[in-house]
Amino acid sequence: MTNWKIAPQTVFAASPVVPVMVIERLENALPMAKALLAGGISVFEITLRTDCALDAIRTIAEAMPEAMVGAGTVLTAKQYDDAVAAGAKFAISPGMTPALLNHAKNGNVPLIPGVATPSEIMQAMELGYTDLKFFPAETNGGAKALAAIAAALPQISFCPTGGINPANVEQYTALKCVATVGGSWMLPKTLIDNGDWTEITRLSQEAVALVSR
Repeated sequence: MTNWKIAPQTVFAASPVVPVMVIERLENALPMAKALLAGGISVFEITLRTDCALDAIRTIAEAMPEAMVGAGTVLTAKQYDDAVAAGAKFAISPGMTPALLNHAKNGNVPLIPGVATPSEIMQAMELGYTDLKFFPAETNGGAKALAAIAAALPQISFCPTGGINPANVEQYTALKCVATVGGSWMLPKTLIDNGDWTEITRLSQEAVALVSR
């Protein structure tokens, strides 16, 4: 048992696609989140790759309590704690270490660890994790590889992320083991830099329609 306030399955079920958000300027955080929400996406993975990431999580969490705001690229126990303190409702890591997984089990919000091999999945299972991120998806053989892995591990639910785009996303959503997909194709850097939130909303609507059909 964990102390998690919500289950990872709740995070997966909240949106058919999880946008991977790299926020380089804090003033972009709220407009970006609102543009995604207007397009039908209500789960936000804000990667901890930028100096303002924690402030962005805090800003969106306070202004949009109805949204599912989380932290991505969580590598350490301290980053997990910092993200939770900032208001993150979930955390996602690109990989997994026993230290991080054991720490998060005692935290308040679910951690979705990244895995790429059956051995890593089995290690995560030993620590009680059954909702995982398959990353980087395309580099690790894509939907075909995930289907083969999932056949041997049917109790696991995945959010594949990494190289997913409109051309290949349906290969993933067709798999029973896939609960949601992660991607950034609805957030081109040029649109963010130009503040073209209307176009990001349109791309978000397209993404939701694509993965929902």
